[in-house]
Amino acid sequence: MTAQDTPEVSALRQGPVTVLTLNRPDRLNALTPDMQAVLDSLLREADDDPGCRAIVLTGAGRAFCAGADLALLRSSPAELGTSVRAGGSRPVLAPTLRKPVIAAVNGPAVGLGMVYAVACDVRIASADAMFMSAFAQLGLVAEYGLAWLLQRQVGLARATEILLSGRGVGAQEALAIGLVHQVVAADELEAAAMSFASSLAAGSSPRSVAAIKAQLWADAARPAAEAVQDSLDRMIVSFGSDDLREALAARAAKRPPSFDPLPPAPAAS
Repeated sequence: MTAQDTPEVSALRQGPVTVLTLNRPDRLNALTPDMQAVLDSLLREADDDPGCRAIVLTGAGRAFCAGADLALLRSSPAELGTSVRAGGSRPVLAPTLRKPVIAAVNGPAVGLGMVYAVACDVRIASADAMFMSAFAQLGLVAEYGLAWLLQRQVGLARATEILLSGRGVGAQEALAIGLVHQVVAADELEAAAMSFASSLAAGSSPRSVAAIKAQLWADAARPAAEAVQDSLDRMIVSFGSDDLREALAARAAKRPPSFDPLPPAPAAS
């Protein structure tokens, strides 16, 4: 365990891959504000760890995450508002990090749990996985930008139906509509997620991954001309990079590339 993790959210680095586990299986990994704060810290810690090149997020037991602990909704509106303002956009932190975040969705991902899963860069699901927003059935809204995220992954029409109905989307349907990238048997999920994460860690330039993630996040909200110009500027920089020289040398020598790790992210001003 790291200095910041807790029994309810654990971190374990396995080679270049850091595995973060929501570990409250008796409550289907329902999230408390404290758990969210720890998860936020662990994601940032992994992003700053030069030895980590990919992150896997999963849940212990039979659920990925049942959402926010419903006990919280019995708090006063003022208390809930304070909690939301304090937490900010934590559930959608993953796409803003420099390193790839892979969700290993081992069971139901409901409400806030669905937000966390959808915000990850890649989703690999077990056959037992299920996605459900449930917000409309609780008198709530599509929280933490889920309406923006979901429609960009499955299209506006499907996102509308899923969010308004609050129905469950099973693993095979999620695969068919592009919500997940791969479905495997439950006992193969950990290996599949680790294999994908390890392949990124071994074969992709950390600087390229960070740059592409930044492009994807920014390009979703800016005009095409700006996106193209940004890519041209980034291309010119990348042509002079050590990573390009190493990639070409590795291919010529028929060996795996050895890319330098990312340094810690600059401190926020």
